[in-house]
Amino acid sequence: MSRLDSFIRRMSAQRDCLNHAAELLVDVDGPVMELGLGNGRTYDHLREKFPGRRVVAFDRAFAAHLPSAPAAEDLVLGEIAETAGAFVGIQAALVHADIGSGYEDKDATTLKWLPNLVAGLLRTGGVAVCGLPLVHDALEPLPLPEGVPARRYFLYRRR
Repeated sequence: MSRLDSFIRRMSAQRDCLNHAAELLVDVDGPVMELGLGNGRTYDHLREKFPGRRVVAFDRAFAAHLPSAPAAEDLVLGEIAETAGAFVGIQAALVHADIGSGYEDKDATTLKWLPNLVAGLLRTGGVAVCGLPLVHDALEPLPLPEGVPARRYFLYRRR
C-alpha cells in the first residue's frame, strides 16, 4: 500500500472514531483534549463535533492554519509529556492523541508516558481515541466503528 493510501485510511479511521466518540459522549460532561494540534484539521473537526465544549490543544510548536487554531488560552505549547501533565484531573470527556511517529522505537518511548497521561486526563466514562495502542488498567478497549480495520486506530473508555 502506498504511503498516500495508508494516510487516507488512517485519516478516515480517525474521523470515524472521533464521530463515534461524539455519539458515545452526548451525555458525558467535560472538556476535550487534543494531544497533537498539527495543522489544526482534527482540532477543527472536534470543535464541530463537540460544540459548546472547551477544546484544549497541545503541541511542541505552533504550526496550525489560523482559522483552525485554538484561542491562546486553549493552546499549550511545549513537550506534551510535560505540559499536559498540568491538566491531569481535568475530568475530560474525550482525549484524542494522534502523536505516533510510525517509527517503533520512537513510539515505544511515547507509550511509556502516554497511557498514564490519557488515563489521568479522562473522567470516569470518558473516551480516548488514539493512533497508538494504550495499555492501562483504567482504560477499557472499545469496539471500533464499522469499517475501521483493527489496529488502525484505537478506542478506550475510562473505567
